[in-house]
Amino acid sequence: MGCRAGEAGEAGAAGPGTGIVAGSRSGVTTVVGANPGCEVVSGGGSAENAGGAAIRAARRIALKRAGSEGKSGDSGSPVPAGQAPTLPVGLYVVATPIGNLGDITARARATLAACDVVAAEDTRVAKSLLAHLGIGARVIALHEHNERSAAEGIVALLREGRSVALTSDAGTPAVSDPGALLVDRVRAEGFPVVPVPGPSALTAALSASGIAADGVVFAGFLPTKGAERKRRLAQLAAGPWAIALFESPHRIEATLADLFAALGERDAVVCRELTKLFETIERVPLARAVEWVRADANRSRGEFVVVVEGRPVEAATTVDPKRVLEVLLAELSVKQASALAAKITGANRSDLYRMALAMAGESGA
Repeated sequence: MGCRAGEAGEAGAAGPGTGIVAGSRSGVTTVVGANPGCEVVSGGGSAENAGGAAIRAARRIALKRAGSEGKSGDSGSPVPAGQAPTLPVGLYVVATPIGNLGDITARARATLAACDVVAAEDTRVAKSLLAHLGIGARVIALHEHNERSAAEGIVALLREGRSVALTSDAGTPAVSDPGALLVDRVRAEGFPVVPVPGPSALTAALSASGIAADGVVFAGFLPTKGAERKRRLAQLAAGPWAIALFESPHRIEATLADLFAALGERDAVVCRELTKLFETIERVPLARAVEWVRADANRSRGEFVVVVEGRPVEAATTVDPKRVLEVLLAELSVKQASALAAKITGANRSDLYRMALAMAGESGA
């Protein structure tokens, strides 16, 4: 359910859905939950009446800390001038700009200003953004190399009644970036996880691609090489849906070439440096995509999102099992190839296994 409390004041009032209302007309700052599972507590009630045991314990600590620091929790005490309101205990997954700092949302800004700690993929990037916003929050590191241990530290902070904002270097955390393990750990401990949506390279690319599709498969970053890369491409080729993926500058040519080899004649929209000064969005046939990149040295710079059009559903029912097996047997065993071919084509697995044995000369290769 949605949550709100009172009416927002004038200057300093957070936007709708921020989960905080700063500077109410009564002169009292009220803190309310923004997540769908929150419970509204009346002005005269206690926050300890809502939530599970872990959350209630954390709230007790937060209320005690808020009182000692002169902050406002559900206690109804005023916030000193210029001081940000407190956020309810929880993990706030905050999307940040992917290039244009003007894309920061009012809710993201308010959340970053009000949280106790910011957990960032790169603390230098986060501190730069916070400085631009005039926010002096404490920043800690959470990246792919320390996520498991950092998650335990963040759970400990939540138990102390703290609020933590999670950010990535750019865009929405946990989308081809660290964060999923932390979110799962926090939820398992009974604390709320609150999305604060905003900029996303994926949705920006899809919205500007002009590619209409009944569905889109987000492939993230493809495996860099070997059998796993070929297997992923074969799986993507088998479906009728449009495909969106991320790629880095030093692999963009190889990826476009591999996409053409696996998917055949389809159009792709190559999006480079989205929302930045040299943003480029170009629709080209996959057959000519590498040529297009090579035509200008600047086209291989920056970060990429590639959106490939889907194929007609009719074509999806005419996949040749023998051709699929030929491709898979070049890299996989008979057992693995036949199992994957069954998933791709929908054909009987036993029949495909016998076909694969025959194609491999009954060698088991």
